[in-house]
Amino acid sequence: MTLFTPLSIGDIELSNRLVMAPLTRVRSSREGIPGPMVVEHYRQRASLGLIVTEGTYPCDSGRGFPGQPGLVTPEQVAAWRQVTDAVHEDGGLIYAQVMHAGRVTHEATTGGHAVVAPSAVAIDGETRTYDGKQPYPIPHALTTEELPGVIEEFVQASKNAIEAGMDGVELHGANGYLLHQFMFTETNQREDGYGGSPENRARFMIEVVQAVAAAIGAERVGLRISPAPSGRDVLPADPEDILATYGAVADALAPLHLAYLSVLHEDPAGALIQEIRGRFKGPFLVNSGFGVITDLDEAEDILASNLGDAVVVGRQAIANPDLARRWQEGLPLNEPDPLTYYSHGAEGYTDYPFYQDPEAAAPVS
Repeated sequence: MTLFTPLSIGDIELSNRLVMAPLTRVRSSREGIPGPMVVEHYRQRASLGLIVTEGTYPCDSGRGFPGQPGLVTPEQVAAWRQVTDAVHEDGGLIYAQVMHAGRVTHEATTGGHAVVAPSAVAIDGETRTYDGKQPYPIPHALTTEELPGVIEEFVQASKNAIEAGMDGVELHGANGYLLHQFMFTETNQREDGYGGSPENRARFMIEVVQAVAAAIGAERVGLRISPAPSGRDVLPADPEDILATYGAVADALAPLHLAYLSVLHEDPAGALIQEIRGRFKGPFLVNSGFGVITDLDEAEDILASNLGDAVVVGRQAIANPDLARRWQEGLPLNEPDPLTYYSHGAEGYTDYPFYQDPEAAAPVS
């Protein structure tokens, strides 16, 4: 098994085992509509085995950032259809990441919609909004009666993704966003059936995945998790609690036969991640790129060591739209420019060059 061995996930086959990570790039309109520049960005990267889009919000209250796209309105769905058509025309496959920000947002970003979370616990810090930087607000603690409505928002957004031509959806259960917030006692102080024990804290994530799988087919649903500190005041400290919580998720989802489980963790070889993998029993995608950019040697080692079935790559996919070819042929790489990750134009988004053979580029004498 190599990076360039095909891989089946759900009912599709990836031509290689390089997966583009969901990368926040904030290039969509204030109305959450991805435009032609977004179409071109994803089209350029169609040679990767699978593209996972940046996080797309399933409801107005779940919008985390200015410039983030949504999967709510007919206009957003129609715009995403332009993206999926372009990717498919170039032979690629694309999943939409459905992401509810939970408390990681502000009313100035959500358009005045209340910020919601498992519990009324604010992040200590500031967030960028359409009105400049603002302190994170104390969120509204979702009531037990409100939770089915939030689940339905995930379901409808996932249906909208399929209508837009996506090959599937990845539910964002990582990085301190809403599903992740339910998993830990630091952000989940509930006293109902969704708080307290590890099994209760895992319940909301499980129910969202189950509902989306029932609506669009489990073979078109992936889940992304990060069983580690997120940097947003989600600081799980007890390894036994982490394993109990995520083990409950893996055990509940294994019978569904999802397309995949994608794990973001700095130590994919560790006992925690490998036990979660064993209990999930399905295709397992590994993203180890925290402080260090994933390079070819690490990506190959993940597969050679049987730590996962595919490698999720972020910054290298930003800088190298033809990363699959460059790594397969041992070609030099473009360097990513962090200063353009969250800017608003084509620079650092659609202007990274494809590799050009020096001999082919030489002028004819």
